Amino acid sequence: MDSDLDSPFGYDAFRRTCPSHTVLETLASKWVYLVVCALRKGRQRNGELARKLEGVTPKMLTQTLRVLERDGLVRREVFAVVPPRVEYELTELGQSLAGLLNQIRSWSEQHVPDIKEARARAAAVNEGKWAA
Repeated sequence: MDSDLDSPFGYDAFRRTCPSHTVLETLASKWVYLVVCALRKGRQRNGELARKLEGVTPKMLTQTLRVLERDGLVRREVFAVVPPRVEYELTELGQSLAGLLNQIRSWSEQHVPDIKEARARAAAVNEGKWAA
C-alpha cells in the first residue's frame, strides 16, 4: 500500500503496521488536543488546566497528562512544598505540535457555521428519506 506522499522519514501512516499509527491514535484524542493547546500559553497547574478544559474529568486529565509526558510532549515538575505543587509545560516537541494544533483549532472555529449548515442540509435530506 503506497501513501499519497513518500515520507522522507521511512514511515507510512497509511500502512496498518506502521508505528506512526500509535502517534496518530494519541493525537486523535480531543483531550490530548485541548491540553496541548491550553499549555501553549505556558506552564500551568492541574487545577488551572481543569478549569480551562470544561467537561474534563480529573481522571481523564491525569491520564492525558501522563500520556503526553510519556510521549515527550509535556514536562511535569513537582515542587517539594506542602501541599505538593505540580506544574506542566510543553517540551520543545510539544510546542512544535501545539503550533499545528492551534491552526486546526482556528480552522474549526472559523468554519463552525459552514459545518452546521452542512449538517442541517444532511439532516433535512435524511429526514425526507426516513419519512418515506
